[in-house]
Amino acid sequence: MKKNKIYSLLLIASIPLLLTSCFSAKEYTRPEIINQDQYFTSSISKDSLSMALVPWKEMFTDPVLQSYIEEALTNNIDIRVALQQILAAEAYFKQGKAGYLPTLNGSAQYTHQENSENSQFGSSFPSLDSYELAANLSWEADIWGKIRSNKRAYNASYLQTVAAHKAIKTELIAQVSTIYYQLLSIDEQIKITEETIGNREKSFETTKALKDAGNVTEVGVKQTEAQLYTAQAILIDLKIQDRLLENTMSILLGKAPESINRSTLESQIITTDLNTGVPSQLLSNRPDLMAAEYQLIEAFELTNVSRSNFYPSLTLSASGGFQSLDFDNFFNTNSLFATLVGGLTQPIFNGRKIKTQYEVSKAQQEQAQLQFKQAFLVASKEVSDALYSYQAVTEKIEVKQKEYDAYNLASEYSSELLNNGYANYLEVLVAQENALNSRLSLITIKYNQLKSIVDLYKALGGGWQ
Repeated sequence: MKKNKIYSLLLIASIPLLLTSCFSAKEYTRPEIINQDQYFTSSISKDSLSMALVPWKEMFTDPVLQSYIEEALTNNIDIRVALQQILAAEAYFKQGKAGYLPTLNGSAQYTHQENSENSQFGSSFPSLDSYELAANLSWEADIWGKIRSNKRAYNASYLQTVAAHKAIKTELIAQVSTIYYQLLSIDEQIKITEETIGNREKSFETTKALKDAGNVTEVGVKQTEAQLYTAQAILIDLKIQDRLLENTMSILLGKAPESINRSTLESQIITTDLNTGVPSQLLSNRPDLMAAEYQLIEAFELTNVSRSNFYPSLTLSASGGFQSLDFDNFFNTNSLFATLVGGLTQPIFNGRKIKTQYEVSKAQQEQAQLQFKQAFLVASKEVSDALYSYQAVTEKIEVKQKEYDAYNLASEYSSELLNNGYANYLEVLVAQENALNSRLSLITIKYNQLKSIVDLYKALGGGWQ
């Protein structure tokens, strides 16, 4: 009799197992991504070793900048929030790994019952005491891959948070480096502007003396004075920008606004070869693309879970322990009991909930796939933008240097002509103003060159290694 019961349970279990090969969960395959070789067309080397693989300490060699990056990676609020998100996802991942295991519950129960005297057993048993100590075990067979898919979904969610943390790290390093370089360029511009103000103060005094001697008119004096005020206004704007950038840097470092120490713009030399690698490396180097793909994997596995809900589920449960009406005989072998139950449940009508869940998961999977493709296209665009910006600004530096040299010579020549009576003071003022603007612009372009290198490093996925 007992053997027949066991055979019945095995028969119930074997029915869905025979169908597993037909309805098992699908395996994820990466969707085909459009080849974006055209976005990598440039004079910069496409060596297989991408600059993204270079550690940030080798990329940014300024020791002051390195100390700020270290501080930001330790104290930045976004980084610390991302770490907590990783811990939360890790907890769910551990839960997913435990999905294969049975659940076990223990219970202890004491019951006291007072029977009515007019009941069937009331006259014989006016009161009853019962004692029970039991354990209940339940297990669901993963015949359709539902538990396996859930585990993979949790794993993808966990890896997505890890990739998101890496993306924040990459972005943070780029932000700190960019602001640091911008502060250095402003320092240089402030230095030049202060020198210009000193020279214009002298020119203003000279112009007033020339007016008293009858060599220039009051117009020349006022134009010189206005030019001095223009330089002073530029200095004020630069100092405002300097303070705002220091405040922004302090927030990135996770502390209250304070002064930021730095070196000089001239000392910034990028020695790393600017190799872009090949387009396929973006998928392994850029953490935001990793996160987008893990989101797609999670949606794919949850679709597997939704599909498995259409099919029957096999559960096995068992319970056993001690039951007795007399505590003295509670741990007696005659008090032992055991129950074994095998069940097969097939959903039939449930208000369309399973179908709705499946359709929603399919739509979310398609949405995740489109977002993955969009992330790749955006990444390719960012690489293209950074490449073009670097090439353009490098060419522009040569042109701007020639422009500044020309304006500077024009300023010197006009001053000599004025001293010899061959030019008016207006020509001198225009030449000096053009020379100042050109010099400030040249510093900005040098900063833009450094920024474009940082942008390229970030676009290729560098910084988190």
